[in-house]
Amino acid sequence: MPFAASFALAVSLALGGSQAGPVQASTAPMPAAQSVEDYVRGYFKEEPLLAEIAKCESHFKQFDKDGTVHRGVVNNQDVGVMQINEHYHLEVSQKLGIDIYSLQGNLAYGKYLYDKEGVQPWISSGPCWKKSQAYKDLQSLALK
Repeated sequence: MPFAASFALAVSLALGGSQAGPVQASTAPMPAAQSVEDYVRGYFKEEPLLAEIAKCESHFKQFDKDGTVHRGVVNNQDVGVMQINEHYHLEVSQKLGIDIYSLQGNLAYGKYLYDKEGVQPWISSGPCWKKSQAYKDLQSLALK
């Protein structure tokens, strides 16, 4: 019996699952490991400037080595890969049902913020991301 199936069966039996019938365990292979940078770049494939902003803001860090959410050095209310500021955005993100402390939620809220306010929330890291090819490409499109 594959490990995953035997583990699921053991957990089921330990929790009294023998009365409920066998547990179905997925035997699908695990997806290939992906770096946070690869995930962010894929997520923002249509908005590559947001990936460059994430690079400049957090160096693609959602979590620190100890597992806690990555916080800003200058302002510890800035959280995650997109450095979403809790003071200004936590309440709105919660109303939208977005968890800015998860990678997916942090990116989703970053996209929401970008659609609403453009690059303004990340203007302080502009000297970094304005050097990127993504920014230069946007500038050349704007001139056409």
